[in-house]
Amino acid sequence: MTVVLRRVNRALLGLAGLLLVVVGGAVLAAALDLSVPSWWPWSGPSDVLLSAADRQRWREEGWWWPVVIAVLGLVVLLALWWLLVQFRRARLREVLVDTGDGEEAILRGRALETVLEADAGAQEGVARAKVSLTGRRAAPRTRVALDLEPYASPGDALSRLGTEALAHARTSAGLPELPTEARLRAVKHRARRVT
Repeated sequence: MTVVLRRVNRALLGLAGLLLVVVGGAVLAAALDLSVPSWWPWSGPSDVLLSAADRQRWREEGWWWPVVIAVLGLVVLLALWWLLVQFRRARLREVLVDTGDGEEAILRGRALETVLEADAGAQEGVARAKVSLTGRRAAPRTRVALDLEPYASPGDALSRLGTEALAHARTSAGLPELPTEARLRAVKHRARRVT
């Protein structure tokens, strides 16, 4: 998904840039009164982009404004969708596991996330763990968010995450490495009242 998103982004940016260069070049050539071909849309500095007749041609038609508003609304919705897709992080659906006999098995990504969350959440001082699997099927990566209890030591929690939960996941999935980004956060709690 990430590779496809990058390609779509590059294609859209390339098309938008090409369109802007062509239109800008045409306007600049006409404004500078350069020698332009006869089919060029603007022939000189006195030309306007849209004549009065072009601007008012469809004004009297009843379908014109609803179509303009619908097209502009669609463009805005597509732009918002594209913007939201930029912030969405692709999750890995499956992981390839080397079975040792030359074959590969497929492990569901959600299953590995669930087991990692359970192992990390069972550690002393961890209130809640959230795991998401990213990367490629043959080289997965994890993002772990740990909510720590007020008394928990962040260093100890991080150390146990690496030596216990992540080590178990690496071993059981037969992965040579499992790069991980860990985010630690303290759980908010009310102050204790002393009487």
